[in-house]
Parts: sequence; C-alpha cells; structure tokens
Amino acid sequence: MNLFTMAEAANNYSAAGAGKTKIPTAKMLLLGILAGFLIGVPSVVTNMATYTVVGNSTVRMISGILFAFGLGTVILTGAELFTGNTLILISVLDKKATAAGMLRNWILVYIGNFLGSMFLSFVCARFGWLNAANGDTANALAIASMKVAQGKMTMPFQNAFFMGVLCNILVTLGVLMSLAGKDGFSRVIGAWIPVCFFVTCGFNHSIADMTYCTMGLFAKSNAAYCEAATAMGVDLSKLTWGNYFGGNMLPVTLGNIIGGLLVGFIFWFCWIHTK
Repeated sequence: MNLFTMAEAANNYSAAGAGKTKIPTAKMLLLGILAGFLIGVPSVVTNMATYTVVGNSTVRMISGILFAFGLGTVILTGAELFTGNTLILISVLDKKATAAGMLRNWILVYIGNFLGSMFLSFVCARFGWLNAANGDTANALAIASMKVAQGKMTMPFQNAFFMGVLCNILVTLGVLMSLAGKDGFSRVIGAWIPVCFFVTCGFNHSIADMTYCTMGLFAKSNAAYCEAATAMGVDLSKLTWGNYFGGNMLPVTLGNIIGGLLVGFIFWFCWIHTK
C-alpha cells in the first residue's frame, strides 16, 4: 500500500512532534516565518480570486479549492505552523516530549507565523498589489480586503472561538492524513481535503486570519482606499487593531488550540495508548 495506517501515522507524528520541541530557537522562528508566509499566500490568492464574485457560497467554494493547497506547501517544505503543532500533545502524552517543550514551540512558532503573515500583508498593501483592478473598480480589491478583515474581527467572541475549534479539528486531521501518505501527491491531497472543507464552511484559522486581517488594516492606512470604501457605503469604524487582537486573534487562537488538542488526545488514546 502507498499509505500508512492511522496507527502508524499517529506514531510517526509522536516521533516528529518530539523533534519539533528540540529545534533551535533561530531555526524555529525562521520556519515559523516561512509557514506564516506560506499560509498567507493562499489568503492573498483567495482575495484576488473572489473580490469580484457575487454570492457567498460561490466565494467560499472558490476559496476552499484554492486555499487548501497552503497546508500541503507547509508540510512538504518542513515549515512550522502553530495550528498543526497543537498535535505535539500526542508526543507529550506518549512521553516523548515535555509540556514545556511543547509550549516553547507554540510560542516561538506563533510569533514566527505572525511575522511571516505581517510581512506578506504589508508588502501587498503598501506596494501596489491592492491596485490590481483597473478603471472604475481600481480600488475594488482593497475594498473587498477591508470587508473581509472587518467581518473576521467583529464576530461575537463565542462565534469566533467555536469556529476556531471546528477549523483546527479539520486542520490537524489534515496534518495526520498527510502523514498517512508515502509520496508527495498523497501527502498534499491528504492535507487538501479537510482544509478545503473548513474554508468552504467559513471556519476560522488564526494564522490565515493574520494575513486577512492585517491586509485590511494596512489598506485602511491608505486614504484613497478609505475614501473609495466610504463612497461604497462601507463602515470602517470597526476595522481597528484593538478589534483584531481582541475580536479575532484571541478567540480564534484559543479555539484552534482546543480543536487541535481534542484531535491530538483522540489519536493518542485510540492509536497509541491502547496499542
């Protein structure tokens, strides 16, 4: 067979997760920056692909198909992604890693993911990417990006939290399904399917939201974009850094952690603990 069993995949992750906790600090940060960038790129791609599309279902379906390749690029490049690394719980429960090592990985990788996402969104917002449209719709991409950002940072706390839980259940399943593959194609498809599902459903991924939200925030600093958005009846009053950190990053990150820990515990209990 060209696949590992789920028991083998869980055990493979246990060993890999232990290694993640021992990566040197500088390397861990750089791999985190790379993952933030690699997850940010599909965020940019989906904004570009859907900013003129009418119909929420269509937007979500297109976004799901395109965004889902991001996790595969992270896995194949060996980059470090915070949401996937919540599975290090498997290594801790299997006594191959410590809780302190897991937390160190989470903190450094989260910081790296944030820096990689911020770099991408800043460059795109400040150096012309948001001007991709032409003519009367010259600012349409910027307006759409600000709308996406505002929507993500004004969700009720509990909604953002539980959408984060559901999201990372699927993301971590994607990581484990990817580990079941023995070749590049199988690994990418294993990661692609659950991610396509969560994006199409509209669940919240903290690292992807770093790019979506900061893109809108950086766009708001451009007077021309703000003027165009206001003329279109867009209320930008809620598009603030405070709403981003308190209304998106906090609840979504907490939800992602809970979702990932839940999957990690289930796979440890079912495929390692009872072996």
